[in-house]
Amino acid sequence: ALLTMKATVIATFFGVLFVCIYAAKEATKKTRKAKLYVPQIDCDVKAGKIINPEFIAKCPPGCQDVKYRVYGTDIYASFSSVCSAAIHSGVIDNAGGKILVQKVAGHSGYRGSFSNGIRSLSLPRWRESFLVSEGKPRRGVTYPSTLEYSSSKSTVVKPGNNHVNVPTGDTVHKEYQTSPVPTAATQTDTTTPAPTTGTTDPPTTPPKPSTTPGTTRTTTAAAAVKAKPGLHRVRDTAFRGTSSSASNRNILRPNTGIQRQEPIATFQRAASSPAHLAMETDLWKTGLSFFDTGFSSREEFNPKPLDSTSQGNTNCKVDLSFLMDGSWSIGKRRFQLQKQFLSNMAQALGIGSAGPLMGIVQYGDEPSMEFNLKTYANSKDLRNAIEKIPQKGGLSNVGKALSFVNKNFFLDANGNRGGAPNVVVVVVDGWPTDPVEEASRLARESGINIFFVTIEAAAESEKKNIIEPNFVDKAVCRTNGFYSMNVPSWFSLHKVVQPLVKRVCDTERLVCSKTCLNSADIGFVIDGSSSVGTNNFRTVLQFVANISKEFEISDTDTRIGAVQYTYEQRLEFSFDKYSTKQDVLSAIKRISYWSGGTSTGAAISYATEQLFSKSKPNKRKIMILITDGRSYDDVRVPAMAAHQNGVIAYSVGIAWAAQDELEAIATDPNKEHSFFVDEFDNLYRFVHQIIQNICTEFNSQPRN
Repeated sequence: ALLTMKATVIATFFGVLFVCIYAAKEATKKTRKAKLYVPQIDCDVKAGKIINPEFIAKCPPGCQDVKYRVYGTDIYASFSSVCSAAIHSGVIDNAGGKILVQKVAGHSGYRGSFSNGIRSLSLPRWRESFLVSEGKPRRGVTYPSTLEYSSSKSTVVKPGNNHVNVPTGDTVHKEYQTSPVPTAATQTDTTTPAPTTGTTDPPTTPPKPSTTPGTTRTTTAAAAVKAKPGLHRVRDTAFRGTSSSASNRNILRPNTGIQRQEPIATFQRAASSPAHLAMETDLWKTGLSFFDTGFSSREEFNPKPLDSTSQGNTNCKVDLSFLMDGSWSIGKRRFQLQKQFLSNMAQALGIGSAGPLMGIVQYGDEPSMEFNLKTYANSKDLRNAIEKIPQKGGLSNVGKALSFVNKNFFLDANGNRGGAPNVVVVVVDGWPTDPVEEASRLARESGINIFFVTIEAAAESEKKNIIEPNFVDKAVCRTNGFYSMNVPSWFSLHKVVQPLVKRVCDTERLVCSKTCLNSADIGFVIDGSSSVGTNNFRTVLQFVANISKEFEISDTDTRIGAVQYTYEQRLEFSFDKYSTKQDVLSAIKRISYWSGGTSTGAAISYATEQLFSKSKPNKRKIMILITDGRSYDDVRVPAMAAHQNGVIAYSVGIAWAAQDELEAIATDPNKEHSFFVDEFDNLYRFVHQIIQNICTEFNSQPRN
């Protein structure tokens, strides 16, 4: 009986133990099987548009397409399509699938390559990078089921089959979910398990998201702030001991021999005026003055108080240098107005360690740094420092100031963060007293985005005294009005605060560093011989147009020229003839078929002398020669001379073109610079390959 009781107790014990173990295993299985909701992204989504530092997402089928651009190999610039980069790296194929994306620091160069059916492009520099790997969660990391997007446009949210329009704002949430999640699309407060983002730039190693779900809160409330009273009612009429009847603008600009008069004006702010922008920046057109766009005084600066411990405006992470005019021509009163403008900019930007950082360089005869990017980390301290800046005096040497900033300002020691765009805003009273084009070019090629704010432009009688006419268009990287503002009076300067903030924070458009698409002079040398024929000649012109339209064309970007040849040569149009893409494409269409013999060697010499000799020093000279037969003259000596003059030559042969001549014309390695097709109708196949080759060698070829 005792043995029976013992057996019963033991059996009961093991029975209970077995039940507990089984229950624990089932609980563990349920925990492990907790479903991870993976957000879906579109093929055109760029990594830079997603705020999350690490996330898992699902790519749709069909992202292996040339229209989705990729920059880099293994490590990709955040300007790239996420899903196309995943295909390029071999993580997924064109059928789509889950991927893991990790943000890392920006790089000074990205190498293009061809992999898995996608040709990635080269890029000299970008502020942020990312890595792509298999879409498996890392142990201990909680991933977001909703991705946080940075956008300035309205976005359609698609949870299931519902379509909800999200109002325009700095940050919106786009939700793509693989199965229903208990959340309301219209809620203002959205709680999402997201990796924690740091307040500094991402390190070179992938950031480690927090294992604790974070809370992202979006609010739309805006507090009305009472505008400050008018700062100045009338102009200061005295300057350094001059009589009270003299305007301080009547200061002789050195070596100009003229004086500039200005009327007494009233400067006053409207009370409680809202700060908003009247037009989108995309509507700016060449030659359109800022004050021709309907921008009214209602849109002037309306300061918003920022907490001194704020991390700043995280939607505007830029490293910003203001070049302030300290020349004597500006006068005391205008110098004070300039300081008030800079103070207003500091307030409106929202200075902070995770947002914009701002330093100031004052220029006169020589530039000097008032303070760098790391001197002040909040708007309040920065504004106090601006108020104490004394005027230097001297000339208005803007070119020297730009060279100084390019060499000395954006250094790590001065607080340059590497992952943030470098922006320079130049404030100019009237016009510079030294050249700015070369200094601006070097700054742009270093990746610096240059904005100009010019006040009181030269009158017709004064223009003869300007050292460099159209200096603004020569300085900025786009001449469409986005990078320049002309203000008719110092008393109107406060009106440009909000528009300028919007522009310097628009990181999508801050791509002024030279790339393969905006830094070349491309000359087409076109065979117009009798063997081509009228219809085939039109096919060749379409091929030329298809290549040209892929480039960014303007006076300061890529320029296009064309030569047609038979026995003789004809310059169809030079590099400086057309400065817009539409004008170039129209000019190509108007080229008339010549007919005659085939002297390709003479045509190469002609193009070298008449076209490429007039190329700008900062442009890469690229020749694309198209021919359908063997030349009547020697091509080797003219081609060698062109190569020695820095011309990168591509040869495209059709039908009866001689392969040995094509290779002699082409730059080494000639296999990558020469192409052949048997029929004119197949020319289109080489458009993409030629463009990709130009971009691939962008970083490896010397710039002339």
